[in-house]
Amino acid sequence: MKRLMMSLSIVLLVIGLAGCGGGGGNASEKDGKITLTVMQSNTGPAFKEVYQQIVKDFEKENPNIKINLQSPGQNYENILKMKMASNELPDLFDTHGWAIKRYGNYLADLSQEDWATDLTESIKSLITDDNGKLYVLPLNESKEGIFYNVDVLKKYNVEVPKTFDELIAASEKIKKESNGEVLPFYASALDAWTIGQYFDYFANPLLISPEHNHADALLKNEFDWSKWSFLPEKYKMMYDKGLLNEDMLTAKQVDENRLFAENKLAFAIHSAGTYSDIKKINPDVKMGVFPIPAIVEGDEPTFVGGEREALGIWKDTKHMDEAKKFLKFMAKKENIKQVSDITNSPAPFKSIQVGGDIADSYEQYKEVRVLPYFDRVYLPNGMWDVMCTLGQELIYGNITPDEFSKKMDEEVNRLISQQKNK
Repeated sequence: MKRLMMSLSIVLLVIGLAGCGGGGGNASEKDGKITLTVMQSNTGPAFKEVYQQIVKDFEKENPNIKINLQSPGQNYENILKMKMASNELPDLFDTHGWAIKRYGNYLADLSQEDWATDLTESIKSLITDDNGKLYVLPLNESKEGIFYNVDVLKKYNVEVPKTFDELIAASEKIKKESNGEVLPFYASALDAWTIGQYFDYFANPLLISPEHNHADALLKNEFDWSKWSFLPEKYKMMYDKGLLNEDMLTAKQVDENRLFAENKLAFAIHSAGTYSDIKKINPDVKMGVFPIPAIVEGDEPTFVGGEREALGIWKDTKHMDEAKKFLKFMAKKENIKQVSDITNSPAPFKSIQVGGDIADSYEQYKEVRVLPYFDRVYLPNGMWDVMCTLGQELIYGNITPDEFSKKMDEEVNRLISQQKNK
């Protein structure tokens, strides 16, 4: 019944969005004014404020084009899946890391756009196929590790951890010496991506970054999934030891900002994109990013990176020229810099220097390897949701770490088989 109600809710939401977008998300034309529907996945308040201002500036410069900006939040992927099934997509939409692998067949080629020549090689290679088709305009690049409160580590005399064991030791030290007033980590089962991030981030140091790794076995679907159990074992241990918030099952991710602002939280396993929202609560808070600690002896810490906020054009839009005009406006250097700075991430253009509040961290760790997100390379499409759900079930106590690994094996094979039969 819960699944049925969820499905009905999504359907109703899609219908509602379609009604707002003019023809199921297609561009519409009324009284000589064209409306383009633009769908965006990032719902962070500071990000939305910047994005909405860029849209207003575009509409002021182009009075005959109206932008219907939609941000459906956590239902974003499900809505796009349904729109792909009916081939009625928004005129422009955020590909949230999946420009080629998931949305490639629905996107127009942007390789001839003026801004394409300014893309950094690190991002261009990820959004361009072997035939030279460029799928999206990236608004920033991902370079992510452990987001942390600098003053908390300083107060408890904790060095930046370089190994997973050091990270756990640092967490235990902070919890003990603060008498439980400072949380080491925070996550929300209601916003399950905060759980999924742990597994996706730490899969690289466990399985990919060491000299002797499992990359080839994963790509050939020959991986022994019992080796995955380390990750759920450690995550459950973190929760049982109180290194994660006790109210994880009912907590909301947005409350993390307040805890960081009040210096009551040490670490978060996600990008620095929320820094701007944290500073609105406490302008003096000092945050940083350090590389994901190594797990295997002899290995070095790494970052994860790749496509982040990116905007593509639906290849069947009825107003391609207007869509490209909006994309060209978004690609103005001042607009790209605004988005990069507010999300505290590197810019995708060679002509723009790294800005934002995390620039010092990027400079400090500029020589650290950046590996692609684990799930985007080594897992079939659909496994992200599986990881998030299994992480929830682990914390609920419904499955053991070994059962988690077995389910990963089963779901990988199911999705690979399903996608082969399409």
